Amino acid sequence: MSHEIIAIDGPAGSGKSTVAKAVAEQLGWAFLDTGAMYRAVTCEALSQGVDVHDQRAMGELARTVTLATLPRVTVNGRDVQDELRTEPVNLAVSIVAANPLVRESMVTRQREIAGAQSTGTVVEGRDIATVVFPHATLKVFLTASLEERSRRRGEEGVDSVARRDEADSTRTTSPLRQADGALVLDTTGQSIDDVVGEVIRCLKSITSN
Repeated sequence: MSHEIIAIDGPAGSGKSTVAKAVAEQLGWAFLDTGAMYRAVTCEALSQGVDVHDQRAMGELARTVTLATLPRVTVNGRDVQDELRTEPVNLAVSIVAANPLVRESMVTRQREIAGAQSTGTVVEGRDIATVVFPHATLKVFLTASLEERSRRRGEEGVDSVARRDEADSTRTTSPLRQADGALVLDTTGQSIDDVVGEVIRCLKSITSN
């Protein structure tokens, strides 16, 4: 059983999901989108009428829900894939993601999912290399200009992306930051193939030594 991990972090719209999926596909590894997990919990809270500001209630919700991210995101068997980037979720997910009880539950699940794989796992999020898998085989930090990231996240717009940047980088629990020793790639104007190729080249360099 392999527990090799490629940990890909970065702000909203930096290309994490697209790059991580492509890297996983090329390597034949598993893929885990941790951001979708937080959005799924947010969807369920809004559906149940749970106050996202209530730390205890949200912590209990995160601890007890059944989550799946592939092939589509589901919560307690309900398909929420098409709800993940709706405006209500966009506005609430930063609050949910900053909740230390929610993060504790999600980090435990993320480690369990990766540990259960028969292959390596490509994991993307905002605290993967710094908190979830600090000893990952390869740590990657993706970035891009605000304008480029906003264009990619067209359903959110510049204000929404900038607001998420601020919330992610200043929260007390597991803030977004570049891990020491991470491969830093600016994806502005770069093709997915180029970015994926650089990640895989770096992985091969590490594992061949």
